Amino acid sequence: MTLPNFETVLSHRDANIIRVIITALRAHGFHPRDDGTDGLPGMPGVEFGKGFAVQVPADEAADARLLAEDLLKEMLKS
Repeated sequence: MTLPNFETVLSHRDANIIRVIITALRAHGFHPRDDGTDGLPGMPGVEFGKGFAVQVPADEAADARLLAEDLLKEMLKS
């Protein structure tokens, strides 16, 4: 069994926003990583200087990035 390569499609400093986006991506049929094996030591899923990351298999990355960025824009509208 070959494990997929994962790509970061979005990073944000607010972990709650990342959780909502991961849930929405799953609801749309994407397969975001939730094991948090990448990131800073002792802080899985955290990228230095970028916050928390959303990672999906490389073959889903282009479409997932579009959806994640649009969701983030909607969530941050004032």
